[in-house]
Amino acid sequence: MISIAIDGPSGAGKSTISRKAAEKFGFIYVDTGAIYRTIGLATKIRGVSLDDTAAVIELLPTLEIELKYNDAGEQHMYLDGNDVSRDIRLPEVSMLASKVSAIPAVREFLVDMQRGMAEKYDVIMDGRDIGTVILPNADLKIFLTADVRDRARRRYEEQCAKGMEKPFDEVLAEMEKRDEQDTQRAAAPLKAADDAVLLDTSGNTLEESIDEVCRLNKRKDGACDMKNFIVAKSAGFCFGVSRSGGNGARNFLKAAARIRSASLYTTTMLCAGLKAGDLRS
Repeated sequence: MISIAIDGPSGAGKSTISRKAAEKFGFIYVDTGAIYRTIGLATKIRGVSLDDTAAVIELLPTLEIELKYNDAGEQHMYLDGNDVSRDIRLPEVSMLASKVSAIPAVREFLVDMQRGMAEKYDVIMDGRDIGTVILPNADLKIFLTADVRDRARRRYEEQCAKGMEKPFDEVLAEMEKRDEQDTQRAAAPLKAADDAVLLDTSGNTLEESIDEVCRLNKRKDGACDMKNFIVAKSAGFCFGVSRSGGNGARNFLKAAARIRSASLYTTTMLCAGLKAGDLRS
């Protein structure tokens, strides 16, 4: 399985960029922040104070948390059988998530769930400690960041679009407080992995940021979007897959298999000079 880890501060665009890039690659997108938000929401619903660490720890095994994906590949969070995907995006839940994620026992509780996703699927996983703790051996690690005012502006516009208007200065103050909490916590603080690629999206459009992630993945793995491969069956030739095979060809073959394209699969095998036995690894 192939894994891409994207870390960074709040408002850097991790979720949107990761989700769109995952669509291009044909990967599963795992928003780990949504999982922490779900636990934060649970503490509010159950009336558990985040100042009472023991009570939070006791709460964890009683929760039924599920990640589900709709036909469009969008991740939905379920808490005790209820879809809470909209509820966890409220600003107050964001602050609860920051506090709950600072509790080591909570992070340990979720590690197996997150790693399990990467063992089963090709994933793009975003969060704050993916490249450093959850997937230290990820195939590609990106630390996504932007100027704090730029990040606050994005969050402000996002909230306004949802009808949750509040003064920009208040959004900026919340962003700065969240940054301080995330970088100063003792358990898995926000930081770039030593081998991560720094990607500053300040001033970028969404499309420019997504394209940069694609370019990074191409350089790392030799493969990106299925749409970037051109297959000419009549000529028995294809562009984008080298005859040496490797991960680029293997990834494309996996994608062809997923969409049940036998002709595409066979043609790519021929172009890459691969035999069926070459794909067992």
